[in-house]
Amino acid sequence: MVALPTGGGDAWRDQLAPLLKDAGSASFSHPASYMYRNLPAARTAADPVSAVLDEMDRFGVERALVGIDPADDAGVRALRGHPDRFVPAVDVHPTDGVAGVRALRAAVEGLGARAAAAFTAGSFPPVGLDEPAWFPLYAACVDLGVPLFVTVGVPGPRVPASSQDVARLDTVCFEFPELVVVMRHGAEPWADLAVKLMLKWPGLHYSTSAFAPRYYPRAVVDYANTRGAEKICFAGYFPMGLSYETIFEQLPAVPFRPHVWPQFLRTNALRLLGV
Repeated sequence: MVALPTGGGDAWRDQLAPLLKDAGSASFSHPASYMYRNLPAARTAADPVSAVLDEMDRFGVERALVGIDPADDAGVRALRGHPDRFVPAVDVHPTDGVAGVRALRAAVEGLGARAAAAFTAGSFPPVGLDEPAWFPLYAACVDLGVPLFVTVGVPGPRVPASSQDVARLDTVCFEFPELVVVMRHGAEPWADLAVKLMLKWPGLHYSTSAFAPRYYPRAVVDYANTRGAEKICFAGYFPMGLSYETIFEQLPAVPFRPHVWPQFLRTNALRLLGV
């Protein structure tokens, strides 16, 4: 999970403006600045595509999942110029209705998007993952054969967490057994429940986005080492909140067993994204 550093990293402010009520958030340089105190300098760049590629090359990252928007010149340029390096994902919003389904289909069929992605608590109003407004998007993901990456757990920004309650995914996976869901952003404080639901539902997975390796939930690490090696995927948070220096400095200390590493770092993502 990477972002192209356009617009100074402040686009989140416009997205969350209707939801933020506390005075402190208005001065944040990151939507969860109280947690991410050493933000990467690369959050802004004159040439966003080259800046990200340079860091990927420096740390041996072969491919990155990056959000795209047809109106975003940097994203389109990244895909056209480096289709072997960037795997496109398209943001979806349950409040967009049929127009959102059409936009998802256009991104998959026209831009080659390999995944849909959503900041669950960032919609206005927030829509719980098991609420019917999501169902057309879930059905479209199944029909198009793309996984859905969704944020779960208590969100970093100071917005309500109830829409991201991991327990909601039990209903989602029951109603849409063919849907492939990849949890993002930790699932805390429900990491134990996330593991239990991954045991239960074949289509449910977990990615380590937005967490420095030293903070990976213990329940997730233990699950990867036992029955869940095929369910846990590496994801960074560069350049939004974590530098590659931080990630790769801490990664070797994660107590994964040897058989977990190639799946965690590579083959699970390749399979999920159809690469």
